[in-house]
Amino acid sequence: MNVSSRPAASPVPVPVPLRRRIAVPVGLLAAVAGAFAYVGAVDPNEPGHYPVCPLYQLTGLYCPGCGGLRSAHAFVHGDLPGALRDNAPAVLAYLGFGVLWTFWLARAARGRPVRIGLGTAQAWALGAALLVFTVVRNLPFGGWLHP
Repeated sequence: MNVSSRPAASPVPVPVPLRRRIAVPVGLLAAVAGAFAYVGAVDPNEPGHYPVCPLYQLTGLYCPGCGGLRSAHAFVHGDLPGALRDNAPAVLAYLGFGVLWTFWLARAARGRPVRIGLGTAQAWALGAALLVFTVVRNLPFGGWLHP
């Protein structure tokens, strides 16, 4: 029998161990947890621990991220009203991260790919919401949104 007439054997896929499939999501969670632990331990309300927002320092205007560290500090200490007062969109981002991370971990543990992305309309809506938040918090009647 001629060797070239045999069909080529297809390689058998080797299953990836669970610890390798979940290594990246678990590593990212460890990094985020470390950052939150640091912010929880080092109070951003005390001057000198963190740099001042460059936009606020130069213009006196609050950016959409201003108050984010104070919000994270309050969130770590279980003060949800304080966290929302300091930066409500940041709290929504923390919760969104938790949901997306759980989804990612579940998919990775099952060996399924994860494709999370914003469509054009969602990206524009998110950008518009952050822009409105930024403008309102810098207007005289938006003082309740100041960090």
